Amino acid sequence: MKHVSIVIPLGAAMTGIEVARHVFTEVNDFLINEGREPLFQVQLVGAWRAIQLNRGLFTIQTDAVVQELHKTDLIIIPALHENVEENVARNGELVDWIRVQYEKGAEVASLCIGAFLLAQTGLLIGKKCTTHWKAAALFRDMFPDVNLVKEKVITDENGIYSSGGGLSLVNLLVYLVEKYAGRDAAIYSAKFFQVDLERSAQLPFIIFQAQKEHDDEPVKQAQEFIENNFRGKIRVDELAEMLAIGRRSLERRFKKATANTMNEYIQRVKIEAAKKHLEAGDRKINDIMSEVGYSDTKTFRNSFKLVTGLLPHEYRNRYNKKMAEI
Repeated sequence: MKHVSIVIPLGAAMTGIEVARHVFTEVNDFLINEGREPLFQVQLVGAWRAIQLNRGLFTIQTDAVVQELHKTDLIIIPALHENVEENVARNGELVDWIRVQYEKGAEVASLCIGAFLLAQTGLLIGKKCTTHWKAAALFRDMFPDVNLVKEKVITDENGIYSSGGGLSLVNLLVYLVEKYAGRDAAIYSAKFFQVDLERSAQLPFIIFQAQKEHDDEPVKQAQEFIENNFRGKIRVDELAEMLAIGRRSLERRFKKATANTMNEYIQRVKIEAAKKHLEAGDRKINDIMSEVGYSDTKTFRNSFKLVTGLLPHEYRNRYNKKMAEI
């Protein structure tokens, strides 16, 4: 059997813990019904016997404590809840145990914002990782040596896995089921939990965050100018001159503060405005294109798909209420 350790960090979110437990136990039931042996031994593991979550709303009794568990096959790290930085710092003993277990041959998977705890182990340095798009800026600040690919739903590198935001954690769990239990078990799991087995990108779900949690005032002024004037032609040279900063210096500071080049930021602002128009009304796509400052249909379509993973009409069909009712 494969030993699965669902770790219970201090400050963990309850959802991922229960969903992960349910997925692996449901697969065991499926295998038994197929006349096969159950595959997963699932345990809740923590640094203490009893751990309070959600400010004491829930108390979890662990099956094992890390001091006593010397070998496991797969570690699942659920999302953290509330103050991420504080909760990462509170779980040093668990972080050390995860690192040691990986060195002994265990695989490790983080769910959503559990990526912060995984990154704290140092195992992600130089590797790809994803997390909830809303936490991407903080993740980059805390772990600049990790290759964050926030557009991905799943990453898989050297026995280390991560999932994107929200309930995409189920996609990763089903992915792991396929690896350990086979395609038939994965298909059953996808149908039971009603998820798209092949979904690989979280681009359509990303809401652009203005990334202003920094202290570079000229960059904030540049951001505000872009957000207020995106419908027109914005020239980086003119913006640098307006702020009395050299172009190269402004571009370097802008990239450092926002994790986007200035042209990327301008494009993201335009596309976010287009998304809102597509979600809210039934205006023609060409009219929306012009409204957000594009004059060429091909450029608009390519830019929209680059940012969202969908063409404009595909995005409207998915997220516009009127279209959904047709």
